[in-house]
Amino acid sequence: METHEVDRVIEMAWEDRTPFDAIAFQFGLSEKEVIVLMRTHLKPSSWRRWRKRVQGRGTKHQAKRAFTVGRHRCSRQRSISNNKVT
Repeated sequence: METHEVDRVIEMAWEDRTPFDAIAFQFGLSEKEVIVLMRTHLKPSSWRRWRKRVQGRGTKHQAKRAFTVGRHRCSRQRSISNNKVT
């Protein structure tokens, strides 16, 4: 993966409302591969903080999400994908 792709995966992994399914769809990485990527690219303290934050979080797994409406949009989404924010 290129550096900007790794940076985007890390950013998506830190976002609370971005499920691992979205990362898999965009980058072809499974949840386990994202965990390995995070472990290799983050400092140990950041890695521990991220793992603690993600473990048990229902919003990171599409099937465990309690909400269907209210999708979060990144403030930089337009510059990333050149899409209009509606």
